[in-house]
Amino acid sequence: MTENPTWAGKARVVMLGRQGCHLCEDAWSVITRVTDELGVDRVEESLDAVSAADREEYWDKIPVTFVDGRRHDFWRVSEGRLRSALSG
Repeated sequence: MTENPTWAGKARVVMLGRQGCHLCEDAWSVITRVTDELGVDRVEESLDAVSAADREEYWDKIPVTFVDGRRHDFWRVSEGRLRSALSG
């Protein structure tokens, strides 16, 4: 397992997802709303663009959200929990 993948530090919030994933679309909507309101940078990273080891680790957990380079949530994004992590 990659505890702190280098790509997870591209922005304050990084979502690892895949095109066509409805959970990813829902998560990105929450991430966009919260980061826009808080003025925090975000980036979406494709599961297809990461290392084989990271694909193996995260393929069944997408979308996976990272905050400040550390795994925060997977499958769903809690708006309250994300706000708390970004404010704390």
